[in-house]
Amino acid sequence: MKITVQSIHFNADHKLLDFIQKKVDKLEQFHDSIISGEVYLKLENVEDEANKISEIKLSVPGGVLFAKEQCKSFEEATDLSIESLKKQITKHKDKTRAKLSEHKALLNANEVTDY
Repeated sequence: MKITVQSIHFNADHKLLDFIQKKVDKLEQFHDSIISGEVYLKLENVEDEANKISEIKLSVPGGVLFAKEQCKSFEEATDLSIESLKKQITKHKDKTRAKLSEHKALLNANEVTDY
C-alpha cells in the first residue's frame, strides 16, 4: 500500500516515519484491498502539552476512512488513530458483505422466478 506522510510546521525524523509506515501497514491484515493512505502530522501552537495531531485518511473500494487524534506524542496519536481505523475497516467490510449478500439473494430470487 502506498502511504504519503506530510509533516506540517516541522520536519519529521526517519524513526517517526518508519513507525507510522509500520503501523499503517498492519491495517492490511484487516482489509487487503486498501488503495492508498495519507498521514498528516501537525503541531498546534497551544500551551497544552497535547499539541501533536495525527490525521490518517485511507482510500478503500467504496469509500474513504478517516481518523484524527491529538496527544502528547505523534506515536500515541498515531496508535489511537490506527485503533479507530481498525474499527472503521471492520464496519465497512461488514456493510460491504451485507450489501453483497443482499444483492446475491436478489439475483437468486430473480433467477427462480424467471423460469
